[in-house]
Amino acid sequence: MSREPRAVARRRPLARRRTVDPIPGGYGPPEPLHEPTVTSADGSRLHAQVHGPEGAPAVVLVHGWTCSTAFWGPVVRELAADHRVVVYDQRGHGRSPAAGPGGYSTDALADDLEAVLGATLAPGERAVLAGHSMGGMTIMAAADRAAVRERAAGILLCSTGSSQLLAEALVIPLRAGKLRTFAHRVALQARTPLGPVTPLAMRVLKYATMGAASAPEAVAACTRIVHACPPPVRSRWGRVLCELDLDRGLGSLTAPTTVLVGTADRLTPPPHARRLAEALPNCTGLIELPGVGHMTPMEDPETTAAAIRGLVRTTLAGPAGGGATVPAQKARSTGKEATAS
Repeated sequence: MSREPRAVARRRPLARRRTVDPIPGGYGPPEPLHEPTVTSADGSRLHAQVHGPEGAPAVVLVHGWTCSTAFWGPVVRELAADHRVVVYDQRGHGRSPAAGPGGYSTDALADDLEAVLGATLAPGERAVLAGHSMGGMTIMAAADRAAVRERAAGILLCSTGSSQLLAEALVIPLRAGKLRTFAHRVALQARTPLGPVTPLAMRVLKYATMGAASAPEAVAACTRIVHACPPPVRSRWGRVLCELDLDRGLGSLTAPTTVLVGTADRLTPPPHARRLAEALPNCTGLIELPGVGHMTPMEDPETTAAAIRGLVRTTLAGPAGGGATVPAQKARSTGKEATAS
């Protein structure tokens, strides 16, 4: 049984906004229209941002482990001209304060999403929800929440999985088995500070999370964002990911759902996406991006935004969907439609 979230939003004047570390190469987020603070069910405060014109079709973007609202910057830039785009920092990430020791669970992720939807959408308003990595897991964790199901017109699950994360990850170059699973468990729960953003740090992050052809600016942006996550927060959420099992709730995710993955994803490899596409009751497409890694919204924001636009066009009234499709040369289908139209 879900707890009733206290969906409270307070607008913070832009003049008092804390400065965001600069993100290179145009990958940083645009200026938001306003920045509400949302209060979740356990009292945790969540920093949110709203972009785009009032009255436009609504899109809510949920970032992943060790990231922040800045991670969605390129996608927000693609959508904000004709969508109202909501992004928020997961608890402990970005400008959202860390929770207490008991505040790290998939239930807490679901509470937070429910609170954000209640605080940033108008009464009765529906939105397309897009979740990357742990953000996708957030949406899956909230699949049985009536307040979320009523709000979700369509869903994009991007570079994510519902279970077996340790066993199937490919970051540690070992054969599949107990030793590799143990090594991934240690890595996810590590509290070691990542240190400054150096050329070596960028090479390490690129290997672990991005495709070989990723733009240097995208690598630099992702490294800066990931290194900003506090080590204790990274470790606590890593423990949650180690034990993740959201398979039972997939049947409740009845909104039209597109699944997107990069073929070079080492953290949530394509088998996760293929299982999701088979298990979801209303999967509208499985998109595999050749050579793209785990950070799909940063590596290929155009295709990610096109998938969101397609869901907007087919699930929400209004002209903003635009009939955009995923470029055929970038996406390939594996048994389901590969367009996001």
